[in-house]
Amino acid sequence: MPPAAAPLLHLQGIHHRYALTDALVGVDFAMQASETVALIGPSGCGKSTMMHIVAGLLQASHGKVVNRAISIGCVFQDARLLPWKRVLENIALGLRARAVSRVARMRHAAALAARMELSVNDYRKFPHELSGGMQSRVALARALAIDPDLLLLDEPFSALDIGLKTEMYRLLREYVDERGCAVLMITHDLMEAVRLADRIIMMAPSPGRIVYSHAIATPRTQRDDAWIYQTAGALMQLPEVRQGFELEPATDLPPIVHQGHSCA
Repeated sequence: MPPAAAPLLHLQGIHHRYALTDALVGVDFAMQASETVALIGPSGCGKSTMMHIVAGLLQASHGKVVNRAISIGCVFQDARLLPWKRVLENIALGLRARAVSRVARMRHAAALAARMELSVNDYRKFPHELSGGMQSRVALARALAIDPDLLLLDEPFSALDIGLKTEMYRLLREYVDERGCAVLMITHDLMEAVRLADRIIMMAPSPGRIVYSHAIATPRTQRDDAWIYQTAGALMQLPEVRQGFELEPATDLPPIVHQGHSCA
């Protein structure tokens, strides 16, 4: 049997403190290339702190981060587009930092814009001329333009309505499945996590820590709405998940049968 591949990302004994407050305590976590992992939990459980540590924007107080990703793309809750740059220039920003020629980066940006289903008329618009959904598409295209090994998503779909969310889920999954990049996503939405992730990591606050890990074996192509609702409902009955969301133990909920997935 060939040896197991080394994790793309490995957090070992991560502890982080802000002044007198422990934001993260004893976090051990690893993910493989091509894996999609969702970090889920309430506000204040350290999800964003962990994401910033992974991205290299914050140094942990203690512990070790082994990140084998050569390129990392990030998409945040707000699009963070440069207001003085047009759509294609925003998408091509990372390529400019890599000294790609203007002709090549504009060509690549246009191809990604088309893939995000933006019209040619949108290409020369400034961010303030775009709807929230269109800004989200540009932000995702900008992160994908550098062909990342690891894509970090910090609740980029939370402000979108259900129709736009569904469309963004499709665009994201089509690209990730084709390119095989790993995805680490933050979400408060358990159904979003169940829909998109290969594994769900449940975090609890005060201090931020991992309390539960759930692997999903069911292929994404078989996750219809009924399955998603059933699986999310089943997870919400688990003591570890309710603890993470700081809910009272479930005592009067009907049992829901788990199908097509396994817990770790």
